[in-house]
Amino acid sequence: MYFQEESMFKKLLYGIICALVFNANLFAGTTGKISGRVLDADNREPIPGINIIIEGTTLGAATDVDGIFVINNISPGTYAVVASGVGLQKKRFYDVKVVADFTTRLDFEMSSESITTETVVVRAEVQMVRKDLTSSQTSIDSEQIQSLPVESVTQLLSLQAGVTQGVDGAIHIRGGRDYDTQFSVNGVSIVNPYNNSRSVSVATNAIQELSVVSGTFNAEYGNALSGIVNTVTKEGSEKYRGSFSAYTGDHLSSHNDIFNNIDEIDPLNNVVTEMTLSGPVPYTQNKISFFVSGRYNNDKGYLYGKREFNTADSVYKDKFNPNDIRIASNGDGSTVAMNTSESVSTTAKLTFRPFSTFKINLDMIYSASTWKPYVHELKYTPDAVNDRYSWGLLNILEIRHALSNRTFYTFRASYNIDDSKRYLYPLLDADGNEVDFHAGMSLEGLHADPRYQPDYKSRTEAAPVAFRSGGTFEGSSQSHSYQRTQILGAKFDLTSQINNSHEIKAGGQWRYYTINSQYFEILRDSLIYLRPTILSSNTTRNNKYERNPFEFSLYVQDKMEFDKLIVNVGLRYDFFNAQSKYSTDTFYPTPYDPTIPSTIDRNTLLADAEIKQQLSPRIGVSFPITDKGIIHFSYGHFFQLPPLSYLFTNSEYEFSFGTPYYGNANLNPEKTISYELGLQQQLLDNLAFNITGYFKDVRDLLAPQTIRISGESTYFTYVNKDYANIKGIVFSLTKRRTPSDRLGFTLDYTFQTAEGNDFSADAFFLDLSSGRQTEKIPVFLDWDKSHQLNATLSYGVSDDWNVTFVSQVGTGLPYTPEVFEKQVFLRPNSERRPLQAKVDLLAEKTFNAFGFDLSFFVKVFNLFDTLNENVVFASTGRSNYTLSATRAPALETDRLAKIYPEVKTANEVYNNPAYYLSPREVRFGVSVDF
Repeated sequence: MYFQEESMFKKLLYGIICALVFNANLFAGTTGKISGRVLDADNREPIPGINIIIEGTTLGAATDVDGIFVINNISPGTYAVVASGVGLQKKRFYDVKVVADFTTRLDFEMSSESITTETVVVRAEVQMVRKDLTSSQTSIDSEQIQSLPVESVTQLLSLQAGVTQGVDGAIHIRGGRDYDTQFSVNGVSIVNPYNNSRSVSVATNAIQELSVVSGTFNAEYGNALSGIVNTVTKEGSEKYRGSFSAYTGDHLSSHNDIFNNIDEIDPLNNVVTEMTLSGPVPYTQNKISFFVSGRYNNDKGYLYGKREFNTADSVYKDKFNPNDIRIASNGDGSTVAMNTSESVSTTAKLTFRPFSTFKINLDMIYSASTWKPYVHELKYTPDAVNDRYSWGLLNILEIRHALSNRTFYTFRASYNIDDSKRYLYPLLDADGNEVDFHAGMSLEGLHADPRYQPDYKSRTEAAPVAFRSGGTFEGSSQSHSYQRTQILGAKFDLTSQINNSHEIKAGGQWRYYTINSQYFEILRDSLIYLRPTILSSNTTRNNKYERNPFEFSLYVQDKMEFDKLIVNVGLRYDFFNAQSKYSTDTFYPTPYDPTIPSTIDRNTLLADAEIKQQLSPRIGVSFPITDKGIIHFSYGHFFQLPPLSYLFTNSEYEFSFGTPYYGNANLNPEKTISYELGLQQQLLDNLAFNITGYFKDVRDLLAPQTIRISGESTYFTYVNKDYANIKGIVFSLTKRRTPSDRLGFTLDYTFQTAEGNDFSADAFFLDLSSGRQTEKIPVFLDWDKSHQLNATLSYGVSDDWNVTFVSQVGTGLPYTPEVFEKQVFLRPNSERRPLQAKVDLLAEKTFNAFGFDLSFFVKVFNLFDTLNENVVFASTGRSNYTLSATRAPALETDRLAKIYPEVKTANEVYNNPAYYLSPREVRFGVSVDF
């Protein structure tokens, strides 16, 4: 499988070259802090003037008169810290872990050098509870990631307490919508504001630390309602290091009655290759280091169809003789993979340290993918399924300058581009050559591919319940969608430890967007459009626009650290300007409506969208109740822009009959007030639990609304009418694995309810002629999962062998039941899908030879091949049966299937393998580290 013009391997090479040659939102924290106190081992008095140095860096500090030291501006990772003083024994702590946004406590006791001249080496104790944790946050380092059977950030997130996945696999943190979470890499947002999707993906082999803030996050974080996911990528090492891994496998399942062709094992069904390389740049005196990584994945999927029909085939039925049915079936009968994907992800970082107090990072992250979704109705016409393409690029310039031992600033400038497109056949130029079209380009001189078929070839089927038999018109096959977002960003942060108790952080950011979008339909029929036709961009069948909104924000926060109390208090200001028009008149949403009476001034029907701004206070408090037990409380106001597609779609307000859709550029940001109360308690040296309760009051969420003007005249838009209240309890138990203890495990349980008003298109129906509105009804949200249990169990010896099991069990998501042939009102989302459960496995063995670490491993996803029902029929609440199978259309279909071999039975039509989660998949691989 290939992208439009370049193979994946070419794109991988191109991404790495761009990173090294050209690389010279919300921005998240990317540094942590080490602080502590040095005492005399004999009399317990503080020792001033002790030098504290972090090995391998230029960072350090000296103790003050109270023996206290603070080292900030530290990148996440594991370090060795050395303390030394005149006439005192040197002491070295190793395995000191630094986590972004947190303080690592490290206390020393030092003895007179006369006792011994040797350096005392001590392994730092793992902090099982964090004194400065004022809201829920989980951090996962590279070692932990490597020991888990996961291959993406999404899989990592799904294992965290309070995180659930919807029917579509999207991540929901603490009951929020999927787009309520902000994702950032190295402090820069990677969210495309057009639809709040991630513009780039980072492979797990490039991650130094992944942190998930699911509580009431600090004032420096904005434009999010539910959570913050911040990824810090690896930096270059002092010595040359690298890795290469390759693995492949296929699905191995006994459910061949559901998954077609699952018995045909292909060892190369899913191929993955990964590499990393880091070290100093030659001839730079170790002042410049580099890190590059790449990941390539070619997955043929597990859902298959059969090419019985070509797109040019069709069905003829005589209107006057129902038994006269002629079916053209000219496919080659080959088996076709129908949920294929191919992706590449590269990262590159140059780190320049010209002085001990000055550091520059140049980052480039590039990713691209192409894929096909499984479309069940096209199972026997697989060539009619649209292709999806996307690529993203993130460039970051980061300057970090320490003004003193306790004060530093960070400046970041970034450029982000996200491009996506969807179509069946590419556009052609005048010579018939394929054109790599993207949003923002002109259609002049371009035309549609002649392979698009007339609509009648898709609208007639031999049976009432049927797969599609040829044609390209059905669904989205005959439409083109293009979207491109470009973002310029800048941010400045100043951090100062003004004394031993107060760390002040303040900053501001600015982001400017260029959003291009184009959607058009290919028209072809037997009367008007005799060949594939693209209408002009001033019609509703061809919607094109460019918008340039911008935003900026300011924040200030104070982290107060006392012996018995930690307080995080902050204030954030957000400003947004849509720079677009909105409709001021509900009766007449567009000035181009020819039915507008002459008494209405058309010039007043559109106005500039209002400026949106908000002040958001945040506070978090943590205080110990015992030497191993800590309680925290937090409260905050949060502000998030809606996906900008809801603001700008059809922003030219082109008139059409039927039910047109108009964007609303004057939508308000969505708002949340969040509360949290939690307890951390360490039980043993390497065992601790955490229990947290939370409540969120969510307002001004987007709701689709159908508005009737008069008679049958209606239109569709979005308004700020949705609300939700979310409450839950999260419990986690963690046992860390150590060199002396081979066993480690985590156990996370989440209980929550996420309720809001019904958000379907008919839930808010406004009839302007009568003033009647649909009554709002509180219901469970689509992604509400009442109970979720995650567990990991790891056993092994570091750098030798390891076995890890990951288990997930959760109650089913809600659905709206249906009663056949009866006018019965059933509350939306009042029933539950079946429970879902799965177990994943990673087993690996490492050998050391000639200075290389050679590892052989196996990954098994869904180890016990559990059949998890994901999408269900409303009449039964199950994926494998519907009452529609007993109705007349299904019975007529079964009758015709006995006569015409091209007609499939109703049960086969209703047996949709995409209604289930993935069956068991087994992968074998090898990796080399050097």
